[in-house]
Amino acid sequence: MKTNSSLSLTSFQDRCHQIITDAHLSPKQKATFLALEAENNLPYPTLSEATQHALEQRIICDMYEGHAPYKPRYVLPDYARFLKQGSCWLELQPATDFDDALNMLTIIYHHIPSVTGLPVYLGCLDTLLLPYVGNLSEDQLYRKLRHFWIMLDRTLPDAFMHANIGPTDNIICRLILRIDAELKQVAPNLTFFWDPQQTPETLLLQAITNICECSKPHIANMPLQKKSFDQQGYGVVSCYNSLPLAGGGSTLARINLKEVALRSLNVDDFFTNKLPIYCAQQIELINARLTFLYDKSNFFKESFLVTEGLIDPNRFVAMFGIYAMAEAVNILQDKAKLSDRYGQSQQANELGIRISQQLAHFVESTPVKNSWCNRAMLHAQSGISSDKDTTPGVRLTYGQEPDPVNHIMAIAGHHPYYASGISDILTIDETIKQNPQALMQLCKGAFNAGLREFTANVAGNDLIRITGYMVRLSDIARYKKEGSRTNTTWLGSEAADVTNIMKRQPRVISNEQSMRYHK
Repeated sequence: MKTNSSLSLTSFQDRCHQIITDAHLSPKQKATFLALEAENNLPYPTLSEATQHALEQRIICDMYEGHAPYKPRYVLPDYARFLKQGSCWLELQPATDFDDALNMLTIIYHHIPSVTGLPVYLGCLDTLLLPYVGNLSEDQLYRKLRHFWIMLDRTLPDAFMHANIGPTDNIICRLILRIDAELKQVAPNLTFFWDPQQTPETLLLQAITNICECSKPHIANMPLQKKSFDQQGYGVVSCYNSLPLAGGGSTLARINLKEVALRSLNVDDFFTNKLPIYCAQQIELINARLTFLYDKSNFFKESFLVTEGLIDPNRFVAMFGIYAMAEAVNILQDKAKLSDRYGQSQQANELGIRISQQLAHFVESTPVKNSWCNRAMLHAQSGISSDKDTTPGVRLTYGQEPDPVNHIMAIAGHHPYYASGISDILTIDETIKQNPQALMQLCKGAFNAGLREFTANVAGNDLIRITGYMVRLSDIARYKKEGSRTNTTWLGSEAADVTNIMKRQPRVISNEQSMRYHK
């Protein structure tokens, strides 16, 4: 006979029991959470006592990737090579027409790992698909792509899944923009590459008009971004992470700059003592996780993605993330008995730029084993749903955003330093729908000021960005009663409860604020 003590649940079993009895999770969602519990029941990679303490205090953070990293965080396969050569592992012949290409992509997406368990990169779709258009009419292409777009959202329902299009004007790019505006789906997220040498103004205007309709796409400043990568290229994945093509992001750790500032005696102590200490500890954390991934997980030895040449282990880069810049600057201002606030004065903004400069110098001068070019890449991390009393990356504090032009000018100086991703989200009054040309001028002016990415939410839209991924406000409203088929709705619901994300202030773009005057 079993005793009462033997019937009691361990803490691990209790967490598993809570997952399998959660009325709001689908069976597949339960399986994902159960797998994470199993991984986190394993020992953590060995860390020094000081780094372990910093991790426990969440001064540095591993993004809850798991105790035993057995797959990279973000994977960016060379899908063009896949379509041309086929796959022995998947028993697929090379694509010969448009249907083949769509079918093959549909299949391989289900075999691409990531931190979410679903693909975060779908490829630069117009570049991938154009060679297979053949004699298909625009109407035929529209029908096939629309079905493909619906399939992506219904079978891979994760807002971190990300497609790229552009910078050239072509029928696939135009149709994807048209379909995305019509369907207004959470997934996939979308980035449009803009290049003034290749992108006609009419195509940029269509992308801007899409933002007015569905808050997508991100628009990437391609001439600036590609300087950080080689000829093999890069992709934008998940929220807005720029990473090497045929590689990806191996791991992402981040420093809470607010906590570093709180532990600093003054500004000088922050720069000369505390920040260098925690930067070194974050590198130790990154190296420990990469050692397990490369030397013990066998991912890079066994995956068909490697053996068939779709990814290269040497093209994965560690992401050195930071967040809570706004809080850090304001705390350091207080310690210096200065009243100027981040985003509101040149002096405070320059202090923030100084922090980014020191971080960039540290990352560029610190070797990292098993990372592309033997270095990490600096990343302005966009926050997670459980963050409280902190602001993502180097963004301005929610609810304290100035007009769009001054908003952009306040953060533009950070963008040169964050090669693996930096983004802010402008929240624009819905009157912009009557004048998308004004938003286009703001976008072009922002790129002229040095922004890597232009992203905007338009007030009144059901589909909005939370930190960088998409959610529907209507889905959040129903989530606590009904759950959601989309894996990331619960993150949006938690962010709405825990953070101040909903306090973003919609701003009007007026003629006198046009970024064309900031050349």
